[in-house]
Amino acid sequence: MTDYTPIDCRTYGEFERAIIAGQRLQVSWRDADGMDHLGILVPVDLETCRGEEFLIARNERGEQLRLRLDFVRRATPVPAKP
Repeated sequence: MTDYTPIDCRTYGEFERAIIAGQRLQVSWRDADGMDHLGILVPVDLETCRGEEFLIARNERGEQLRLRLDFVRRATPVPAKP
């Protein structure tokens, strides 16, 4: 059993569109230890594991992150660089 709270389909669809478009996102999230984070991420995939959904993304240093979707507080598209 998990304490995961499913996100709404619209938000999930927004992540899918960002992945397809290669859209950078400014993401605010809480990690498993309760620490808050804010960063510019490039979403690369979504996955489901044991009933929980995750966003796989790369930060500006190229490091891969795995964020549980119900811990994401906000994800806003970042305008493309000119």
